[in-house]
Amino acid sequence: MKRAATQICLSNLPRLLAVATACLLILGGCSEPQTEPEEQVRQLLSTVQDAIEAKQRRELLSFVSPAYSDAHGNDRDDIGNLFRVYFLRQNSIKIISSIDEIRLFGDTAAEVDLTAGLAGSNDRALGFSASAYRFEFELVKEGDDWSLVSARWGRLGDELK
Repeated sequence: MKRAATQICLSNLPRLLAVATACLLILGGCSEPQTEPEEQVRQLLSTVQDAIEAKQRRELLSFVSPAYSDAHGNDRDDIGNLFRVYFLRQNSIKIISSIDEIRLFGDTAAEVDLTAGLAGSNDRALGFSASAYRFEFELVKEGDDWSLVSARWGRLGDELK
């Protein structure tokens, strides 16, 4: 009797796995859907991260609005110079980031809170440097593209400036 029951269970295993997989896919799809602007912002952040790791300063500046300003007194050119200095000091750059929150204001403005760990190899004594930061970005949609208009940042645990 046990052998017959085992054979019945084994013969149903592929069906059970298919049903379990379907349930997981359905439940995975039940998470809150992202809006189109949110998807665009997430894609922008991913593209920016890739550009930083590839040290593509010009591409990065294409995402910074000509109207950019921040509490440090930086404008778009200053941000470009910060990237230039950082890229010259690092042989390679790796970023691990986590989007903490995206706040949308209609379809044309967004604020993003992001935590990022940055590591770079360089020619210093240890051969690398690493830091963790919190960022707050203000983005606006100019035409079809999102642009950075302001940012605040600080080392993890410090006040944002």
